Amino acid sequence: MPNGQRQHVIAGNWKMYKTIQDTEAYVKELTPLVADSDVSVFLSVPFTAIRSASEAAKGSNIHIGAQNMNDVTEGAFTGEIAGRMLVEAGANFVIIGHSERRHIFGESDAFINRKVRRSLDDGLIPILCIGETLEQRDSESTEAILKEQLSQSLADIQSDQTSKILIAYEPVWAIGTGKTATPEHAQEVHVFIRETIKELWGEDNADKTTIMYGGSVKPNNARHLMEQPDIDGLLVGGASLNVESFSHIVHYQNALTH
Repeated sequence: MPNGQRQHVIAGNWKMYKTIQDTEAYVKELTPLVADSDVSVFLSVPFTAIRSASEAAKGSNIHIGAQNMNDVTEGAFTGEIAGRMLVEAGANFVIIGHSERRHIFGESDAFINRKVRRSLDDGLIPILCIGETLEQRDSESTEAILKEQLSQSLADIQSDQTSKILIAYEPVWAIGTGKTATPEHAQEVHVFIRETIKELWGEDNADKTTIMYGGSVKPNNARHLMEQPDIDGLLVGGASLNVESFSHIVHYQNALTH
């Protein structure tokens, strides 16, 4: 299936930035800039800003989501948040397994798998993040690591749920470092990811799965990345904090080539 037939998603991940007031102003400014976009625009905001963001984005083509969730519906888990709480606040997607959750907070593939299944049960679209460290890349373990992360994080997913899951490849060595995988290298990895999904879910589901790239995405490299046939979207970190730069990434087709 050609890239153009899959859902294209440009998602901003704000991490621990922006207050409620900041968020309302940002969404108000962004809305007219992306109103004519032919890609799906996602914003993953802090928990405290989900309600305000969803209200500010009402009637627009901007989708609001969260950056994390727990794997159970409720319980004595101080500081955690449940998927149904996110839905009630106005979220319709959630990032799961981001490298910072894996490497800073020690989340395992098994825990991430439970979160993916819970998010689907709660009516949220999961963006499952996978990626290798610099050490793993240098030891030529990229494919083995990604295959393990995919197979374990997507274990026991029902075939009728696969169309609701987005995959984001985010090489850990490229996140916040200014280093970016070349479009050609990212494409090679995305082909491998799609082949792995084919093994898990079958060719038809693999062809329909949106696979995004994340890792120091900027306005000046977004178009080159999105021109690759197996890159269906971008997960944007720092560059999504600025309305102008993020809107330029959303409109990557208009970027000048070098």
